Amino acid sequence: MSYLTKNYNRKNISFKYGKGSFLYSTDGKKYLDFVQGIAVNSLGHTHPKLVKAVRTQSKKLWHVSNAFKIPEGEKLAKKLVKKTFADYVMFQNSGAEATEAAIKVARRYFYSIGEPNKNRILCIKNSFHGRTIAAIHASGSKKMTEGFGPKAGGFDHFEFGNHQSLKKKIKKNTAAIMIETIMGEGGIKVIPNWCLKELRKICNKKRILLILDEVQCGIGRSGDFFAFEESKVKPDIVPIAKGIGGGFPIGAVLMNKKVAKGMTVGTHGSTFGGNPLAMAVGNSVMDIISNKKFLHQVKSVSRYFILNLNKIKNDYPKIIKEIRGKGLLIGVKLNTNQTKFIKKLMDNNLLTIRAAENVVRILPPLNVKRNEIDQALRIIKKVCSEIK
Repeated sequence: MSYLTKNYNRKNISFKYGKGSFLYSTDGKKYLDFVQGIAVNSLGHTHPKLVKAVRTQSKKLWHVSNAFKIPEGEKLAKKLVKKTFADYVMFQNSGAEATEAAIKVARRYFYSIGEPNKNRILCIKNSFHGRTIAAIHASGSKKMTEGFGPKAGGFDHFEFGNHQSLKKKIKKNTAAIMIETIMGEGGIKVIPNWCLKELRKICNKKRILLILDEVQCGIGRSGDFFAFEESKVKPDIVPIAKGIGGGFPIGAVLMNKKVAKGMTVGTHGSTFGGNPLAMAVGNSVMDIISNKKFLHQVKSVSRYFILNLNKIKNDYPKIIKEIRGKGLLIGVKLNTNQTKFIKKLMDNNLLTIRAAENVVRILPPLNVKRNEIDQALRIIKKVCSEIK
């Protein structure tokens, strides 16, 4: 009997340890892990540099209050600012906290310039921004919000790809547009570069802020450090998490100087956000992933993987409808039963996870090896050949 609540549909499998791209179950089986904690273990399991960072820092200091300066956090914030559009960073513990804080930053900015009624956030309907009360209502998903009333106000929604709807929904009290640069949970849907550019123009024209949620698609997952970089667009606020900690809980909000002025003393806080142990790990992750050669390799492996997935799609059009995604955030949209497909992959020792629109989400570690990609391709092809 398990004394855990039943809010997870857990598979009947548990793991003893992991190494790189692989997980080893308690019953002795070896699995190719292309879930990686849902894009969290950006450098795979037990990466030696991350293990060293934890060991070294754990012997010195785990936690102090944000009432004091934390040098490790100052160091990581500087690296993030130097690498990105941002002028300031505010550390959290998770993606949901980061998106919540991003909402607060946007609303507080307009309050600080004497426009407190400019406080509504416009989002894509059925997007995903976390599971807190505000975040589920930001997502606009009936399924996610059911039973969690009353409704958290301040959010409006438009349909994915419907620019006319978007423009009509912008009112005098709209503070920001918040979207995932690549929709993860929503089915691995990439927002095109032209669309991001248009959003930036709209925000400039309407004097509103652009929030790009890169919790899942950021930190090298797309092949660039941020998924929006290719568009040359500069957002105002970007929440991040997942990959920046390489498996250790870290979240953050990156912001430009303009909006940061509203975050004065006492406007936001976090007990654990930016603690020395988390920051030590984040610094190690940042040193590896921000390297241009590393990101070039992510793009190279991604091209190879997507090219060969499309070959399988062409061989089995009745099974696979479409290959989606960017970098190593990949979706396989099926014409067949998603649950059975994922189960068959797992039976063949490949771990994947579902997304909306009958999509199988594939999330290798960013340092995945070519031969591991080949192994995954063989399994996917085998499963396609066995499904009738």
